[in-house]
Amino acid sequence: MNLDDYRGIWVYLEAREGRIAPVSLELLGAGRQMADKRGVPLAGLLIGEGVTELAPTAFPYGADQVYVYDDRIFADYRTESYMRAVIECVQKHKPEIILYGATSTGKDLASAVATDLETGLTADTTMLDVNAETGLLEASRPAFGGNIMATILCKKHRPQMATVRPKVMKALEPDPTRTGEVIRESIQLAEEDIRTKVLKIVRETKEKVRLDEADVIVAGGKGLGSKEGFALIHRFAEAIGATVGASRDAVEAGWIDHAHQVGQTGVTVTPKIYFAIGISGAIQHLVGMGNSGLIIAINKDPNALIFQACHYGIVGDAFEIVPLLMKAFQKEPDREVTYG
Repeated sequence: MNLDDYRGIWVYLEAREGRIAPVSLELLGAGRQMADKRGVPLAGLLIGEGVTELAPTAFPYGADQVYVYDDRIFADYRTESYMRAVIECVQKHKPEIILYGATSTGKDLASAVATDLETGLTADTTMLDVNAETGLLEASRPAFGGNIMATILCKKHRPQMATVRPKVMKALEPDPTRTGEVIRESIQLAEEDIRTKVLKIVRETKEKVRLDEADVIVAGGKGLGSKEGFALIHRFAEAIGATVGASRDAVEAGWIDHAHQVGQTGVTVTPKIYFAIGISGAIQHLVGMGNSGLIIAINKDPNALIFQACHYGIVGDAFEIVPLLMKAFQKEPDREVTYG
């Protein structure tokens, strides 16, 4: 493989319900910074049916070009058909880096493409950079149970690939004056060539926890001691109109459902206010909430790592401090509070 043949940075643009997924726009921001550093173009790769009209959405967010596969065969996501399109486009245009959102679709597609192209893929990346001279993608993520941050390199193969969770990167402020080139692509692929058939799509009816959309989150950890102790988090969240979050320890102890977990193995959040109560501050938790607007920590241990990541810290017993906070909020029930 001649690495010099590969040039340019791509972002897989995930089309979902008639729009480009927010995580794809966030990755265009990261991709733009790396493309400028390397002096190469930034392109989007868009696959689906009736998606051509979505392509210009990428230009205000930093893309120079968008490669589009728009065909009936791509009406529903299937690993095999989408993978074939990505591989053909890669072999034709040879990008040096491809970024995917770490969604169910993005993770499935990226791993399939990496396997067939025999290249490297770093999953759930939390930091991205590129070496301006060598073009090496520097993809960092927690490793060894979150005890260290590892920077992973793919030195001998191209394209270099990574998946990134929603809310980890920040989208650029859209520039409506930016324009770009829409490049129509096609692939010789018939329905009988694909083994998987989509018979029916069943929408989930269960009410979902929207942690990633919450303005205020009250999160609890193992410092609360028990499921009964964790109930304090629910009471506090209800009192201030917040959403309940939790550390991995609290979830694994069975105190709350996994849907509430914040962190590397949970949800990445960016609320305006984040209360971390009884949470020690392990790396895998910090990467999930470190971009919060205001972080307030309560912990009995003055040496807890969470105090190195918060804006305000209170050393003390949560069972004494949180009721005092609740009383303070309840003193002025009619007062309008604006977060942010």
